[in-house]
Amino acid sequence: MKKTFLLTALSTVILLFAACEASDDDKIPSGQTTPPPPGLTGNALVVNQGQPTDGANTNKNATGNGNLDSRIEVPRIVGGNDNYLLIRTVPSYGINYIIEWNNTKKAQRWTAFQMYKGNSNKSWNRNNWADEAETNEWVKKNLAEYGYADPFQPDPDLPQSVRTELSQYKNSSYSRGHICASADRLNSKEANEQTFYLSNILPQSSRLNTGTWEDMENKVRTWNADQFRETLYVVKGGTIDDAHSSVESRSQLTVPAYFFMAVVSLKGGKYNGMAFILEHSNPASNYKNCVFTIDQLEQMTGIDFFCNLPDDVENAMEATVDYSFWKLN
Repeated sequence: MKKTFLLTALSTVILLFAACEASDDDKIPSGQTTPPPPGLTGNALVVNQGQPTDGANTNKNATGNGNLDSRIEVPRIVGGNDNYLLIRTVPSYGINYIIEWNNTKKAQRWTAFQMYKGNSNKSWNRNNWADEAETNEWVKKNLAEYGYADPFQPDPDLPQSVRTELSQYKNSSYSRGHICASADRLNSKEANEQTFYLSNILPQSSRLNTGTWEDMENKVRTWNADQFRETLYVVKGGTIDDAHSSVESRSQLTVPAYFFMAVVSLKGGKYNGMAFILEHSNPASNYKNCVFTIDQLEQMTGIDFFCNLPDDVENAMEATVDYSFWKLN
């Protein structure tokens, strides 16, 4: 949608309903609009949002960062000095995922990525990290401190002053919840390890992390098949605006009040879209009770999803959910 309105509570929204090649646009962007602050590396960009000039797409990104202007999965970028764009890449598949990171909240606004036949190849298993305990410092550290052989680690491309640390989660009552899931990035060891960067993690209750959120992720994986898509465009995250988040006093982590997923399928030249919204503290037990239009998700989060599609395509797709297409009946 071209216009979004931040609602103060989800209840208002609820009332509205009772080695393969990368895809053609999976390329590394050309650069950054301004020099990065000290400590920021080349995998993170400072984006100063420009004004689009496309008459058929009045709300598209106009960042000057190569094809980020047109990548379908990238929402409208806030940009400015308080938000970094983190771009994770791997040699065989191009862009792994993209994050917009808010420095003040020390949390991400969203993670965006693609799922298609090529990058869904499985050549790595999360269980393989147990074999890396002697050679990977982060696996060793997590095994010693948490009892799990996973490479959770601070984002190496963020300055220490604005990133989250492992110690915060150790002092937290929340689990480390993946946004781009480990299970969705098994095409290489490197791609999988990047999902364990803490920039791709938000605090989640154990009930949510291993419950309906996991069920939703599994459902999205069933759509990552030829009958549903040539490409799936996925945006996931948790609400970090003041009205829909809190700060845990012990860990100082920003804790979302809601988690969301927005999914678009491109199949045979047609776009179908839908969204999930899940309350953090009291998640519904069945993901089918969490289905919304993308318009409704935009109203709650204030994020302009899929803004790089032509306005007529975007507006039509975001207004409805085709339950039959998604097999949600």
